[in-house]
Amino acid sequence: MVDETETWAGQRATGRLPRDERSSSDAALARDDKSPDRTRQRHWHGRRRDGARADNGGGGSPRNNDPCYAALDLGTNNCRLLVARPTASGFRVIDAFSRIVRLGEGLICSGKLGDAAMTRAVDALAVCAAKIGARNIADSRLIATEACRSATNGADFINRVAEQTGLKLEIVDRETEARLAAAGCTPLVDPYSDGAVLFDIGGGSTEVVWLDRVETRDGGPPAAIIRAWVSVPLGVVTVAERHGGVKVTRADFEAMVNEFSPHLDGFVKAVGPHDCGRLHLLGTSGTVTTIAGVHLDLPRYDRSQVDGTWLGAEQVRVVVDRLLDMPFSERAANPCIGIERADLVLAGCAILEAVRRAFPCDRLRVADRGLREGILVELMRADGVWRRHAGVTT
Repeated sequence: MVDETETWAGQRATGRLPRDERSSSDAALARDDKSPDRTRQRHWHGRRRDGARADNGGGGSPRNNDPCYAALDLGTNNCRLLVARPTASGFRVIDAFSRIVRLGEGLICSGKLGDAAMTRAVDALAVCAAKIGARNIADSRLIATEACRSATNGADFINRVAEQTGLKLEIVDRETEARLAAAGCTPLVDPYSDGAVLFDIGGGSTEVVWLDRVETRDGGPPAAIIRAWVSVPLGVVTVAERHGGVKVTRADFEAMVNEFSPHLDGFVKAVGPHDCGRLHLLGTSGTVTTIAGVHLDLPRYDRSQVDGTWLGAEQVRVVVDRLLDMPFSERAANPCIGIERADLVLAGCAILEAVRRAFPCDRLRVADRGLREGILVELMRADGVWRRHAGVTT
């Protein structure tokens, strides 16, 4: 397989703010985040861990025709949509959709999207189109990632989607994918650490980002500062198809880890000398949310209990060992895994293990958020919605 890993290192912020909304030095502000003053306001968006909704910023219930924003992510495995309205300091999700479509099924062997996979994806996108069409959308961004990027018929599929659903999808590059994941997860970076190693394990690719955060002056969520990133053309679908996902021995698991690990070498060098005790891992994917759900022994998956959860290194190891010892039938019956992901979860765990060996941090924070939330933050920030709430003037 051709190594298409992409790595970048430097010092620039993603989602750059207008000059009046940032200090003269984003890096200086990022360092200020480590100050001992713990009375500083914490920004948050989405659903609180206690299940409560965010304040709507204006009091009372928003009208059904109030402007809202839409974010769609068509990946190698999932088709996911969020529709949200801005709040005083974040946003409130008012509609969502998620369906496993396995668009990248067989892609690693054929180099193209299969007919059945494309039909499944179009069917799911038609549902998304109906949901978007039912709302007063102020702005939207609809993206497709690794499967459409790498397939020889990816552009043809995008045209088919437009013809059959009316949705105009944008195939984004890996840098954009990494940036959007960072924008969506930045609120979960511990501001008193030296940053986080964010990883987004997708179906066909995995992005790993050395991430910091900077508080903004517009009243919205903190902005992301990317120090380095790598995009690896391996995800849960591609790894599982290469090594198997139904019956996975510990030797199979190590083979998966060993295939992925070399792709991180350039990224580790880009990060340079670091103290893993001052960093933490931040994971956004079905793999880490599954691990959190299994660790918590949830009777059914509950985002409000998973998003933002902290896990210790030993807790992660125990869950991975537990999953390795489970037969396929038990994985499929687990309410936090299910039949649709039972053959993919160990491939994801192997990718996670490769990241953990490269960055043996003591703590992992789990994010049930990512690309779609990043899209929403960028759209809303570009429209100045939080500046208007905060009464900020240029």
